[in-house]
Amino acid sequence: MAKEKGKVRLVKDSERQSELDRTFETAVDLSDATRVAMIQLLNQELADTTDLYSQTKQAHWNVKGIHFYQLHLLFDQLAEKRLGEADELAERATELGGYALGTVRMATANSRLPEIPTVINTGVDYVQALVERYGIHGNAIRAAIDEADEAGDQDTADLFTEISRDLDKDLWFLQAHLQVPVQERG
Repeated sequence: MAKEKGKVRLVKDSERQSELDRTFETAVDLSDATRVAMIQLLNQELADTTDLYSQTKQAHWNVKGIHFYQLHLLFDQLAEKRLGEADELAERATELGGYALGTVRMATANSRLPEIPTVINTGVDYVQALVERYGIHGNAIRAAIDEADEAGDQDTADLFTEISRDLDKDLWFLQAHLQVPVQERG
């Protein structure tokens, strides 16, 4: 149930109302229920994307070993892309009249990604850790495409599709460091 308060509409979250759950008037022609659902979905993906950005930077700063320079550059490029995606997700949430939950603390509280291990240093260990996290995030983004499409929000689905393509390509770049032909696995 929503309570009108000027031009700000607060959405009830279980038994409590939160400043973070507020929505704003918009001329976007999606229903209130669809907008609220999409804002929540966008904020979830924003949390995961922000977390993935910071974990990729963690790898960038701390990678060691023979392929240091190449991985250091790759991780930096991947992190920069995640930062741009986070911005797009946050802006889409606000376009729908929502409030973007984009601080590091908010991301930490809401991310579904496992924390990157702090006991690793080698390039291959960081690549393996990032492959796992990029795979989890890519799968979640693909599910978000379907959720947005089923809700009738093609613009949000399109944004998720764009992000999914980039994540899959970046996952390929990471996995290529680890892959061997099936015949060689035995």
